[in-house]
Amino acid sequence: MAIGMSELKKGLKIEIDGTPYRIVEYQHVKPGKGPAFVRAKIKSFLDGKVIEKTFHAGDKCKEPNIEEKTMQYLYHDGDSFQFMDSATYEQIALSEAQVGDVAKWLKEGNSVSILFHNNKAISVDVPQAVELLITQTAPNFKGDTSSGSKKPATLETGAVVQVPFHVLEGETIKVNTETGEYLEKVK
Repeated sequence: MAIGMSELKKGLKIEIDGTPYRIVEYQHVKPGKGPAFVRAKIKSFLDGKVIEKTFHAGDKCKEPNIEEKTMQYLYHDGDSFQFMDSATYEQIALSEAQVGDVAKWLKEGNSVSILFHNNKAISVDVPQAVELLITQTAPNFKGDTSSGSKKPATLETGAVVQVPFHVLEGETIKVNTETGEYLEKVK
């Protein structure tokens, strides 16, 4: 199915020259002279590069053959990340380049979405919020509770996030995986 210029929006998956992309940002432009066009930033699923592309009236994009499967993250063996399909118990390995920045949010046993393009695994999507244990952070000092300032905390996956002073080592917190921000303490 072809996607026209007027149907483009943020988050839409498109295919250009056999490469699947996700629209990260787009802007509809109506110049004083000439026809309207769409200027978009698109991110490749294959290598993660973001490029800028201009779409004019009449331009068409293909809808990519993308399938999304929920899989369980098993472990990282040094070279690749291992995932298992919970339904078929089939295992796949993805390279560090394919996993990308989401590696810091992967916790063994958690479910993730793996995108397949033409039956080949291309990228990993983690949930928008994950719960992780704090393995290292500075101790709490008296008087540090009201200011709203933050301190760095290292999580069990190795990610470092800024947390309020009242959050202590050994506690579990919820983190936004898109922004890397602390959301709340898990009770």
